Amino acid sequence: MARRSNPAVRIAQETAHRTMFDSEGKPKPGVHNMLLKAVQIQRPLVVGYIRRLQKKHPRATAAQLADIAERDYLRAVAGGGALVGATAVVPGVGTVASLGLSAAATVGFLEATALYATSLAELHGIRLTNPEKAGTMVMAIMLGEEGTALLGTLGGQASGSATNTWGNVLSKSMVVPGFGSVRKRIQTAFLKNLLKRQGTALFGRALPFGIGAVVGGAGNLVMGRAVARNAREAFGPMPDTIPGELTAAAGPDNLTLEGNILGSQR
Repeated sequence: MARRSNPAVRIAQETAHRTMFDSEGKPKPGVHNMLLKAVQIQRPLVVGYIRRLQKKHPRATAAQLADIAERDYLRAVAGGGALVGATAVVPGVGTVASLGLSAAATVGFLEATALYATSLAELHGIRLTNPEKAGTMVMAIMLGEEGTALLGTLGGQASGSATNTWGNVLSKSMVVPGFGSVRKRIQTAFLKNLLKRQGTALFGRALPFGIGAVVGGAGNLVMGRAVARNAREAFGPMPDTIPGELTAAAGPDNLTLEGNILGSQR
């Protein structure tokens, strides 16, 4: 006997898809900007996070801080997915209403990823003061080998450690030759892959009857682990010492961004 499909699942999938895509299957206006904005993070937020970790773990090495940041990241993305999925069984919150939360969860996943990846960059001595450059690095890490290979071309090499090639290039405040074209290629690949991957997770979190919590949390955890693996491979071994600016004895934040003053948050 053929197994019957659950009509509620089909309705949830179709409604979720219409929320994010047009009739031709292309993301609706504003979706791209929302996703790209989510991966951009301002450096004082990253430095503040690392210093909070240092206060809690004053004897931690750079490698230990990186491990703690990874645990924080995986807990955050897995918990966020499960929390949003669970709203489908809350009385008064229907499938259609939960779709807005699914989109918010996608943004939350990207913001958590941006904080994690950029924190690892800081622990490697890579100071990303420009949010656009930071966002490009985050997108590249999410793409994995394809993305980091593209970043490698900025340093005039196809390979090499992050601190010796694209990391140093992105740290520079000056205009980087070729950055615009590399960013565009990374951005195009990132959006294509993200919407393909998140599409399934988005539908899963919109499913009723409680199964959304399982699909949402599990899907985010799988993606989060992939990001962490990509980041470790991209940055290579952790340095023996924590960069001077991030020592526990560092004074209060007095950092500025390129064109922005500390405290100017998106």
